[in-house]
Amino acid sequence: MNLDQVDLGSLYRVTEVDVPKGAPQIKGQLEDIGFLPGEQVTVLRKGLLGKGPYMVRVGASTFALRQSEARMILVEALQHV
Repeated sequence: MNLDQVDLGSLYRVTEVDVPKGAPQIKGQLEDIGFLPGEQVTVLRKGLLGKGPYMVRVGASTFALRQSEARMILVEALQHV
């Protein structure tokens, strides 16, 4: 699923950053701020009507993402032990 589809406050793991062809700089920017496969991510808040911007915690950092950017980040739910 994409990061813009997740439940608030739940813990997920980044599986891939999938950007449109011809936009490799966006993938590099997202990876530079920590959206790398295996990193844990949580959506803390969604903007008006559930659309962006999204307040997202990845690792120990918190960022704001546009909805279009959140759609490019594929995640999987982490199982609670």
